[in-house]
Amino acid sequence: MAHRIIISGGGTGGHIFPAIAIANALKNIAPDTEILFVGANGKMEMERVPAAGYEIVGLDIVGINRQSLLKNIGLPFKMLKSMWKARKVLKEFKAEAAIGVGGYASGPLLMMANMMGLPTFIQEQNSFAGVTNKKLGAKAKRICVAYEGMDRFFPADRILLTGNPIRKSSVAIEGKREEAIHAFGLDVAKRTVLVTGGSLGALTLNDCIQAGIPELVAQGIQVIWQCGSYYYEKLQAEIGEQLPESIKLMPFLERMDYAYAAADVIVARAGAGTISELCVIGKPVILVPSPNVSDDHQTKNAMALVKKDAAIMVKDTDARGALVKEIIALMQDPAKQAHLGEEIKKLALPDADEVIANEVLELIKK
Repeated sequence: MAHRIIISGGGTGGHIFPAIAIANALKNIAPDTEILFVGANGKMEMERVPAAGYEIVGLDIVGINRQSLLKNIGLPFKMLKSMWKARKVLKEFKAEAAIGVGGYASGPLLMMANMMGLPTFIQEQNSFAGVTNKKLGAKAKRICVAYEGMDRFFPADRILLTGNPIRKSSVAIEGKREEAIHAFGLDVAKRTVLVTGGSLGALTLNDCIQAGIPELVAQGIQVIWQCGSYYYEKLQAEIGEQLPESIKLMPFLERMDYAYAAADVIVARAGAGTISELCVIGKPVILVPSPNVSDDHQTKNAMALVKKDAAIMVKDTDARGALVKEIIALMQDPAKQAHLGEEIKKLALPDADEVIANEVLELIKK
């Protein structure tokens, strides 16, 4: 008999990608599984999920506005309306189970699934659980986590250390260094740093690299600089003309595998999905956690690696003075690079999507 499973959540690529990866794994293991996604109206998932070939239903739910408390007045009503719609969706789809990956929509959907007595599963991507997931975890059948020590937030007997699902195509870098360097129009003989602020870009990273170009060039360091579409035109207007051949500025990276393959050192934010990819890549990493996320998740994610001597962390507030110096120091220290690469690789959990999918199917059968 075909299983019917709902996957909910989204809001950012970091939530949507794991959700799609889990769906694909469920389909690979049990091809007749029927899957429906539930997202938040107006958010990225409403476009990305259909593009991946799955049906999605939207709930009218938003997060708490921390800047303006007045804007939260309608929140309880939206929550009730979303829970009512979630109940309707669960009943009409005849769902057997619900998986929450984080993001606004997973709250009402999983709450309602719990109330209806359906088995629920949580995929907690960060090293520090958010408020919603902590509440949902009390009734979840299984909480799939990416970091050790998550029994601070969830019942220990229901935790499974799976890692975060990653984009397999992005981490397939074996034997691609030379073709990657040529694809970016760079020099095979020079050392290369990849700077990536994620799909949206990161102002701090962009400011650091813009100011540090003369120093990096003087050290013979090449840069693949993914600045985000939001910042690209402004940067192109300000420095496009004067950019040396060795600095490649681009809004986003179509081929993450090439970017990872070309890099000797990687500078990135500390989102959970990014870190999971970096562990599999196994190259030296400097993390600059974003301060603009709830519960300061990214600093906690980065610290989990720093404690294991698997990454270097530069605080966002210190980055403008320290980041370029840190890049140059690491580039001049091959032993440190090798050590960081080895330690981060030990934390890799490359098959999270399959492990999670198998666990869900096993527990539904029971």
